[in-house]
Order: sequence, then C-alpha cells, then structure tokens
Amino acid sequence: MTIQTAELNSTSWRDYYELTKPRVVMLMILTSLIGMLLAVPGMVPFNILIWGNLGIALCAGSAAAVNHLVDRYIDTKMSRTSNRPVAKGRVEPRKAIIFSLSLGILGMAVLMIFVNILTAWLTLISLVGYAVIYTMFLKHATPQNIVIGGLAGAAPPLLGWTAVTNEIHPHALLLVLIIFAWTPPHFWALAVHRKEDYARAKVPMLPVTHGVAYTNLHILLYTFILFAVSLLPFATAMLGWLYLLGAVVLGLGFIYWSLVMLRGRDPNAGMETFKYSIIYLMALFCIMLLDHYFVAV
Repeated sequence: MTIQTAELNSTSWRDYYELTKPRVVMLMILTSLIGMLLAVPGMVPFNILIWGNLGIALCAGSAAAVNHLVDRYIDTKMSRTSNRPVAKGRVEPRKAIIFSLSLGILGMAVLMIFVNILTAWLTLISLVGYAVIYTMFLKHATPQNIVIGGLAGAAPPLLGWTAVTNEIHPHALLLVLIIFAWTPPHFWALAVHRKEDYARAKVPMLPVTHGVAYTNLHILLYTFILFAVSLLPFATAMLGWLYLLGAVVLGLGFIYWSLVMLRGRDPNAGMETFKYSIIYLMALFCIMLLDHYFVAV
C-alpha cells in the first residue's frame, strides 16, 4: 500500500468538516446573524433565523470546499495549508467535488424553500464570486485579487438582512461596505507574515509583487478608509452613540497595528495585525447589535 493510498483510506468526517473552513464560515454567520437582527426593531422570526443561517452556511461551506479543490497544488507548497485534506490526499478531488455540490444544492434548496428567492440568488452570486471568480481567476491574475474578490466575502450581512425583509436596503449595503474595506488590510497582514509561502506557491499577493514596505503602506491607507467607512452607520442615523464610540476605539486600535507594521520593527506584526483584524470585525458587529437594541438613535 502506497503512502498516498494510506492517506486516502484514512479519510474521516473531520476532513470533510475542514473542507468547509469552519472558522471562516462561523465569522460569516456571525455577520449574517447580526444583519438579520439589525433589519428589524424586534426579534427575527425563529424559522428565518434558523433556515436562513443554515442555508447561507451550507453555501459558504460549498465555496470553501471548491477553494480546497482548486488550490490543492498551491496548498502543498505552503506551510500553512500543506496539511489540508485534498492537498494531503485524505480526500480525493472527485469526492471533494461531490461534497461541494451537495452542500451548495442543499443550501440553495433551504434558502429557496424556507427563506426567499432574493436571498437564494444573492447567496449563489456570492458563492460563484468566491469559488469561481476569485479562487479560479483573480487569485492568480492580479495582486489586487483581495480587493476585487473581497466583495463576495462581504455579502453575509446583506444576505441576513434580505432573508428577513426580502429587500436590499441601503443600511445593509453599509454593512457590506465595512467588510469590503476591512478585507484588504485583514488579508494583506497575513500575506506579509506568509510572504515566502506565497512566493514559493507563485501566488501574486501584494507583498510578493510589490514588496513588504509597499504593502504595509497600503494596509495603513486601507485602515484609514475602513475607519471612515465604519462611521457611516452613525452618520446615517442607522446606529447611535454606543456604536460610534466602539467604532472609534476599535478603529484606532487597527490604525495602531497598521503603524506597527509600517515601522517594520516587529517581525510578528503581520500575524498580530491579522489576529486583531478578526477581533475588530467581531467586536464591531457585536457593538452594532448592542446599540441597535439598547441605545435610542
């Protein structure tokens, strides 16, 4: 028995679970859930809360599995991803395709039957945007891949909102804009930390094509953009003073870490900034929820 065959025979449910990128999906569902709750003054109907997030999560997991499949050769060249199930051989490409299709079809069925058609179509567009446009083309075509492809990953709060209201509301688009502006500094910070991995895999991430100093400067610039964008929910009277306070404090924290990266004296600054960016987004959306329910605008 070859090593490859042994790897394939050792497939477990954990490998399929890993294909869905559960941590990423959980963050997406957090923003989707909060998008739902922000859409109405009271409580969201329980059936929409369950079926809506389930359908969105299944479709997000489907897109993640496609990413594992398409990037399997690249993943073997990167220390961060070399042990992924498809790259390592624990899940065959054919089975990964079947798994992805199954999740996607089930997710779309859930949204169409139990939620609404608008949410289903927007979710499908998001899935195709990430799994096909970003993963198959943009990721390998331009160092601006994250900027252009970030829109697909920014969709969950809009999907949550439309699941409840069946309409695309300007306030929901503000939530999308925040995540869209957050994505480049979030991902570039990781790319700086993993520059050698991306270079070895020949992925044209910004630190590889333009250098670390150039990338750090753009992280800072995008963080300023994010800071300004994050104030729009207050400026439009969508949210109140508690959100404003939280957005300012969290935004200044992000700017601080961006400045640490720009100085270039801390070799771990990229990973620390990446970690902070995740805390930033989770905290910002949770503060939105607190403001929505407990602060009168």
